[in-house]
Amino acid sequence: QTIQLDSLFFDYTHQRLNDQTLELFKLLADEVHLWDKVDAMFSGKVINKSENRSVLHVALRAGKEKKIEVGGKNVVSEVHEVLEKVFEFATKVREGKFVGHSGKRLTNFVVIGIGGSYLGVDFVYEAIRHHEECKKASRGLQLKFIPNVDPVDFARVTEDLDPEETLFIVNSKTFTTAETMLNARTCRNWLFEKYSPKIKSVEEVKKKIVACHMCAVSTSLDKTDDFGIERDKVFPFWDWVGGRFSVWSAIGVLPLALAFGCEVVKQFLAGGENIDDHFARTREPEKNVPAMLGVIGFYNTFIQEMESRAILPYSQCLHRFVPHIQQVSMESNGKDVSIDGIPLRYPTGPVIFGEPGTCLLYTSDAADDSLRVDLGGRRIIKKKKN
Repeated sequence: QTIQLDSLFFDYTHQRLNDQTLELFKLLADEVHLWDKVDAMFSGKVINKSENRSVLHVALRAGKEKKIEVGGKNVVSEVHEVLEKVFEFATKVREGKFVGHSGKRLTNFVVIGIGGSYLGVDFVYEAIRHHEECKKASRGLQLKFIPNVDPVDFARVTEDLDPEETLFIVNSKTFTTAETMLNARTCRNWLFEKYSPKIKSVEEVKKKIVACHMCAVSTSLDKTDDFGIERDKVFPFWDWVGGRFSVWSAIGVLPLALAFGCEVVKQFLAGGENIDDHFARTREPEKNVPAMLGVIGFYNTFIQEMESRAILPYSQCLHRFVPHIQQVSMESNGKDVSIDGIPLRYPTGPVIFGEPGTCLLYTSDAADDSLRVDLGGRRIIKKKKN
């Protein structure tokens, strides 16, 4: 009960499964037409029926040679056009060819975004930044995040930053997200305030300051224009990219390329494409890692009646993994209607919680509510204490 995929080793020996269960998984996959649905997603068909959209985060990781059409256009070509723009800009910044308004190199990168516009990026950044290659590539640089509208979050992030060395990245598809735009205005005002003693009139150079210290990932060029961000520093993505998957788009690629360089990001994208190819081509569920994760999750939640799922990464590098997966899973599956809009009489997924395993084990024992928890396939039942 293991699957080996290159350097990835998936071990599900501790799940409550036997040979009969695995045979039933195959029947389940056939009954729900799993592979037809996989083919539909990878070919760009509309499977997001409520919004009448394709679901193509796989296109964000696809190699140049691949072709996925939406509305008669090969979206893979469009993706690589944006990637080239991102890599060109990131390289200029890292090499000191694009600098702050005062001429200083930009070494502090701050993502302004909330939800999917930062959770995935934060997770990946924390997961890889202690890898030797990434440590070397990011020496002297730092990436930070401002998701919360609480002024303390802004103060905490910017307290040690030199504005002349800081580049803000505003992640907002519509450029109307209330929390993100409030923080973006706060950061813009901070730049004006910090620069004001060094210039005769802030008004005269306001546009230049924004042009040197703010960029955006958005599809709303009119609103980025109004904000003052120059169009060559606005990086687009598409309506077929769900926010919770957007770390693979410019939302994640831009800040990660600034922090680690283009080669690291290309490896990241290639790893995602490798899993995509494995998922699409391996039609035996028991040999397919994503498929097995899906059916095991279904089995534990609906058959074994485990209402919660604990994710306990013992590597501290994965300490931001759980918040990311909470959104990816619960936003995707936490519905009360079917894909056809029919009300459901059963829960569609578990409540996910967790943190680094060593830490959580010292807090979970204090739980005094009755819980059924999916803990690596073992059902943990905590009785309410009297």
